[in-house]
Order: sequence, then structure tokens, then C-alpha cells
Amino acid sequence: MNPRSIQFRLVAWYTGLLTGIFVLLFALLFLSLRIFLENDLRETQIRRTHQTANTLLAHVKEMGEPYVASQTKAWYAPEINDRFIRITCADGTLLYASQTPNDGSFNPAEVPTLSPEAASKISRKLKLSNGKTMLVAALNFKTSDNSTYVIEFGELLDPVEAMLRHLFLRLAEGLPLAVVIIAVGGYWLVRRALTPVAQITRAAERITQHNLAERLPVSRTGDELERLSISLNRMIARLDDAFQNSKRFVADASHELRTPLTILRGELEILAENKNLAAPLREQAGSMLEEVARLSKIVEQLFALSRLDAGEAQTEWKKFDLAELAQTTAEHMNLLAEDKKISIACETSQAVFIEGDRARLKQVVVNLLDNAIKYTPANGKIQLRVRAENSRAILEVADNGIGILADALPHVFERFYRVDQMRSADSGSAGLGLSIVKSICTAHGAEVEAESDIGNGSCFRIKFPLPKN
Repeated sequence: MNPRSIQFRLVAWYTGLLTGIFVLLFALLFLSLRIFLENDLRETQIRRTHQTANTLLAHVKEMGEPYVASQTKAWYAPEINDRFIRITCADGTLLYASQTPNDGSFNPAEVPTLSPEAASKISRKLKLSNGKTMLVAALNFKTSDNSTYVIEFGELLDPVEAMLRHLFLRLAEGLPLAVVIIAVGGYWLVRRALTPVAQITRAAERITQHNLAERLPVSRTGDELERLSISLNRMIARLDDAFQNSKRFVADASHELRTPLTILRGELEILAENKNLAAPLREQAGSMLEEVARLSKIVEQLFALSRLDAGEAQTEWKKFDLAELAQTTAEHMNLLAEDKKISIACETSQAVFIEGDRARLKQVVVNLLDNAIKYTPANGKIQLRVRAENSRAILEVADNGIGILADALPHVFERFYRVDQMRSADSGSAGLGLSIVKSICTAHGAEVEAESDIGNGSCFRIKFPLPKN
């Protein structure tokens, strides 16, 4: 498949777009599932802290702290279920603390204790020394006799991570297959959509001056292809009429001229062969016969006469988003800026549409950014701004570079003008960049302004007229 063909580009765009959408959906699904699972685990731990507080600690005065500790261990079995549980009194003494789980997945001693003031319904993530992450929920609970306890429930995020890892692997394995299916499906859809174009092409190749009565196939789809086919058929009909008129003119003229020329030729032949005529007369008759023969040949050549209509293509300006053009150009120029450790900030809050030659106006942005990069020292900043203001589209390129002398500022747009050796010694500039910017902007009816302050940088501002509609 030709990479420059419409079919290839449509398939590539279709595949790339759907692949990007799938990747985005997969990422959103992955992140949403992570958040859901963590929130679910967090809510479960919070419920357990409330359950322990309302069921056991609420009656600690009657039942005693040893009973609460034994019941907590019996209910939740933290060592068996790989959980972390700790109940701390207000003075810092432990009422209950779970031991190392049976699988040795974490050490409970690594979990820092919380003061009662810091344990008011909080949930936190802790990174343990073994690289694992634990989610711990804490509750500050006061009993009826104003005794304060801190209840902590924790659990490793290993099950969540394992599930997410499994999902990621499944998605990573399925994505290439999805891309292949998308590409094949896109190729089939594009071929099916462009089938009328192929039919029109084949029919157009068959049409010559001998079969102008034929017409291109018309797909009754109500789209651009149908209108194109109808327009081309109307054009062929006009060409057929013109060709038929031309043929009729040639045929009529040939018919009208052929008869008298035939008569003249016959009579001249008789005269040329008449022995009774004097020799000079016979020679004149022969000469006239040659001229009539030449005229007859010209008449015959009228049958091969054709006309060519020549047309001149005219390039028209197009309407496009200046903000989008500035954004993409800044991204391309950012590589050049990074070499000098210069940052380019593009401020384009909304779309600003203008009419013009997109390629030429991109050259304007490139030249201004290139100029700013050349004359901005390392670690400098460049700002590219696009906005609409007072029926104008404003494009600004500002830097914090070395600046331009005040007496040189009015001449910066002149051809081959260089401000001074300080600005041009190492840049290799011929002084044409800004003059090109000026010429392109003038052709688009735009105004160019320059402001500068030595040592503080420069600002170039272009004001484009907005389209009337």
C-alpha cells in the first residue's frame, strides 16, 4: 500500500485514533479499578474499627481490657489472615497488638503509632522496609467514662496489586490483537468506502472522444461522491456537446467545400489533359490543379481538428486555528530550546481562527521562536501567547534574553540588518529572519510590533485581522 495514498492515511488515522482511545480507556479502567479496590479495602477497615469500638471497647469497663484483647484476636485472627491490628490507650500503652503474620509478609513493629489527636478517622498508606505497601485505617474512640483508645486496622495491598497486575497483563496481551483487528477492519471499511472512487476511476479511463456518450457510475448515497459523479457526468455531457458541435461544424464545412473543390479539380484535370489548349494554358491549369489539391488536403485535415481548454489553478487561503498552529510549532521548537536549557511556555486558552497560508504563517512562528532561542541565554524562558482582542488575533513571542538597543529596534525588520556583533557573532544570522516575518505578515494584512529592554528581553507582537464571518 502506498504510504502517501488516501487509503493508507485513512487506515493509519483510523487505527491510531482507535488505538489511542482503547489505550485511554484501558488506563481509565486500570486507574478506576485501583481506586475502587483501595477505597473498598479502606471502607472495610474503617467498618472494622467502628465494629471493634462499638462492640468491644464500648464495654471495656465492664469486661476488662484482657477480654477485649482476646476477643479481638478471636474475631479477626490477624496472624492467620495477614492483618495488622493495634489498640492503644491514651497514655501510649498497648491494649492489643497483633504479631507477625504466619507468612511473614510484614513486621507489625514497623507501623508507627498514632497519638489520639492524629487518629480521628484517618486512613494512610505506609511503605514498609520490604517494599510492600500497607493501608492502615485508624479511629480515635472515647468510651462512656472518657477513656480514649486508638484502634488501627491494616492490610497489605498485595491482593489489590496482584489483581491489577493480572488485569494489566491481560490488557497488554489483548492490545496488539485489538490493534490488528482495528487495522484489518479499518482497511476493509476504507476499501469499501473507496470502492465508488475505484469504479469512477475505471470508468473515466475508458472514456475517450469516441465514447463520450458513456457516463460515470453514480452511487446513490447522497454524499460528496454522488455529487462528484454527477458533476463529472455533467462536465462530460458538456464536453460531448462541444465535441459533437465541433464534429458537426467540420463535417458541414467539409461537405460544403468538398463538392466545389471536386468540381474544380475535375474541370482542371480536363483542361490540363486537353491537347487543343496551348501549352502555357495547360501549365496554368496544372498549377491551379495543384492549388486545388492542396485546398482539398486542408479540408481533409479539418476532420482532425481539436481544441484544448487551459485553466490556471489558483491557491486560496484557508481558515485555521492560529492557537493550534502555535501550540504544535512550539512543541517542535522545544527540542531546539532544550539544547540551551530554555523553556517555552505556550499560552493558548482558546481557539483563534484566522484566514491565510498555514505553511507561511507557521514559518513566522518558527522564525520568531528561533530568534528568541538564539538570543536568550541558558536557563531562560520564552512565552508564546495567542489570543483574540478587539477584532484582532494577537500572536506574541516574548523572551528574557539580552534585548535590543533602542536605536536599533526600528530597523530589525530590514533585510540584512544586524543589530550588533554581540547578537550576530555566534548565531550565523544573515539578518533575514525578521524581514521574512515582516513580508509574510504584510501579505496577510497583519501588523508587526517589537518591544525590547536591554538585559530584560524582547517581545514581538503580530496583529492579524479576524475573518468577517
